[in-house]
Amino acid sequence: MDKRNDNRPTVIVLGAGMAGLGAARALADGGARVTVIEARGRIGGRTHTSRLWPDLAVDMGASWIHGTKGNPVTALARTLGLTLTPTSYKRSATFDETGQDVPFNKLAKHAMKLVEAARDRIDDNDQDLSLKDAVEASKEWQAISPEDRRIYRLAINTRIEHEYSGDWSRLSAWYFDQGVDFPGDEAVVTPGFGPILAHLGQGIDIRLGEPVCGISPSLHGVEITTTRGTHQADSVVVTLPLGVLKSGSIRFAESLEPKRQRAIDRLEMGLLNKCVLRFDRAFWPEDMDWIDFLGPVETLWADWTNYLPATGQPLIVGFNAARMAEKVEALDDRDTTASAMTALRAMFGSSIPDPRGSQISRWRQDPFALGAYSFHAVGSSRKDRRALFGSDWDGRLHFAGEATSRDQPSTVHGALMTGRLAAAAILNGGRPAA
Repeated sequence: MDKRNDNRPTVIVLGAGMAGLGAARALADGGARVTVIEARGRIGGRTHTSRLWPDLAVDMGASWIHGTKGNPVTALARTLGLTLTPTSYKRSATFDETGQDVPFNKLAKHAMKLVEAARDRIDDNDQDLSLKDAVEASKEWQAISPEDRRIYRLAINTRIEHEYSGDWSRLSAWYFDQGVDFPGDEAVVTPGFGPILAHLGQGIDIRLGEPVCGISPSLHGVEITTTRGTHQADSVVVTLPLGVLKSGSIRFAESLEPKRQRAIDRLEMGLLNKCVLRFDRAFWPEDMDWIDFLGPVETLWADWTNYLPATGQPLIVGFNAARMAEKVEALDDRDTTASAMTALRAMFGSSIPDPRGSQISRWRQDPFALGAYSFHAVGSSRKDRRALFGSDWDGRLHFAGEATSRDQPSTVHGALMTGRLAAAAILNGGRPAA
């Protein structure tokens, strides 16, 4: 990167997702000269708004603003005139494999009470357990019938695994839900997060289709090696997903701080995938935000969101998380759509129409993500996220992204906020922002 004979700091940002573009925007506005390097041929990262259907944008990654009050993503959405459509589990319906309505909300509350009782019981343990081990060892779980276990397991799947992206056999019973929520609604953004990313990246030098191979300290800064060549800068902001950091595909020429490397090793990259189905008409309850499918003990497509209120189109989105998502990733598009339709036909009858179109995410297979978002695995905690965030190599190497957010991990706003904090530290001479 050419310094052009001025004294402004030069910064390379790795990754053009919400954290990377949030950092780049703040750096550019603060007077730095910024280049963003992105492996994909598009911006957005895991905040990807698909335009496959020209008349209907669809978010294939992040879709919600989690807590709209005081949220910086809310401010951006409102500035750009985007629509926020609140969703609530209070507006939900559950159907079993025979199409019968099930009073699931009440049962789910009982299940969550059982989970909390199981967690309370291991508070004084010497070491963490998986949520599965903690629950299955509890007296409450052992006392309930197999049918109740099936229902409670669905609640754990849809209310916990789908929220945190990790299988209950891997989630930390102590810390899986550590964080601080913004108040307000859970809201879907239409026409997606794409306009926010485009706004943040406006006027920024963004190099697309350039995967990073290595990062090295240099005499006066940092050298980045990509598939196209090398780049020099005073400092770099790494916003690559945790899955990529864990994979070892990026070579760091000098070791990271031990606490940062331990954090990378301890935290895990979860999985949440979607099957977006578009129909000519809605055959599901149009006034419900959420539709749950109570199938076998571990079922595919247990969780559905009605996108008709947000888009005005007969659009419904099915989700799978963790182990079930891994299973579906092995299917091709036709078989994935067929398996989703099997669940819908069990709930709404064999006469429902075929979809006019579908879009499917496979985040584990994406080499530049290797998963959907991070979670607290057994033995990890907020301390690891705090250790992952910040700088290395005497303030030349900065880390940001949802996995580095101590209080708002696994969220779009957490990614944005850490990107802005990394930018502030660089503009502040490498020191953390006050």
